[in-house]
Amino acid sequence: MRPKREIENDLPLREETDVSEAMNITYIIGVVGAITVMIIGMMFGGEGGLLTVTQVGNFFDPASVFIVIGCTFMIVIASFPVSALKDIPKHLKVVLNNKGNDPLAIIDELVELAQVARKNGLLALEEKGNQQEDPFFKQCIMLIVDNNDADQVKEIMMNDIEQASDRHDAGAGMYDKAGSVAPAFGMVGTLVGLINMLKAMDVESGGGNLGPAMATALVTTLYGCVLAHMLFGPIATQLRQRDAEEVLCKLIIVEGIMSIQAGANPKFLREKLLTFVAQRQRTDSGGKAAE
Repeated sequence: MRPKREIENDLPLREETDVSEAMNITYIIGVVGAITVMIIGMMFGGEGGLLTVTQVGNFFDPASVFIVIGCTFMIVIASFPVSALKDIPKHLKVVLNNKGNDPLAIIDELVELAQVARKNGLLALEEKGNQQEDPFFKQCIMLIVDNNDADQVKEIMMNDIEQASDRHDAGAGMYDKAGSVAPAFGMVGTLVGLINMLKAMDVESGGGNLGPAMATALVTTLYGCVLAHMLFGPIATQLRQRDAEEVLCKLIIVEGIMSIQAGANPKFLREKLLTFVAQRQRTDSGGKAAE
């Protein structure tokens, strides 16, 4: 299961106060670094192999920008409904925000719920459920408070996870679409430039000026590749990664809620839920496990 429309970071999170921790540093470093390396590569070519800023200007062509960027975004608009296009700002916010779902925080909260249920019964969880901000978590708690059948509760929750992941996948698919058409329009721009270049090679007209046409023919392919692999590709990958994190946290909630309904021991429940996370992460919860 993968992400679709937007990825709502609505599960319990551990507090993060550092601004650098709130930003997705790896994404920013990767994209900015790729652009910087490319520009430095464009600057090579001066006398003696020295870097010259004027070399960068050789890679800017208005016609190429118009063809590749303009056509790519128009095809994306033509391929998706308005409701999906309106979620683009949310997608970018999710990609730039490093505050993902924290499975350890969710495990801590589930263990606390298990302790309350073990002392006071499942009905005592109703107040905890009303205080829960995450709609999925709240729904899960209320389903067991109402004493519904365990199999039916699990079926409802698993279906919710699957449908949410499908919606997320639609959002990532929009950037996959943009990444696939950008190189294609780069080739279209190349054909446009070659056609204009051949037209300018009319012997009777004196040969014409081949430089601008040839530049359009070559630079459009570059723009298409840059858009596909430096912009749209990383966004789609980040969205799918966030969906995978959200699915993991929701699966932990499902397993925890089912165990609470079955009357599981809180200490055993913690050990059971920690199997969902990597071994190195489990040490972060060691202190509370001892408690």
